[in-house]
Amino acid sequence: MLILQRKKGQELTIGENICVTVLDVGNDWVKLAIEAPRDVSILRSELIEAASTNKEAASISLSPGSISKINKLLQIKKDSGDN
Repeated sequence: MLILQRKKGQELTIGENICVTVLDVGNDWVKLAIEAPRDVSILRSELIEAASTNKEAASISLSPGSISKINKLLQIKKDSGDN
């Protein structure tokens, strides 16, 4: 891992075609501008983690008994007026 210190307005270059510029700095945040070719994927880590979690959840198979229990719980919630 490379750790750099940059000030507002300063840039760093990754490879030959990616440029990261520090636009603004707050007490506990940094605003960055990233210039990269369209074929380079740029994602926040929390989005990658959420996608992974969703993929895992979608791959879980439920037994008919589990589905029945979930449906009963949903019906109870609906009948009680909770939204």
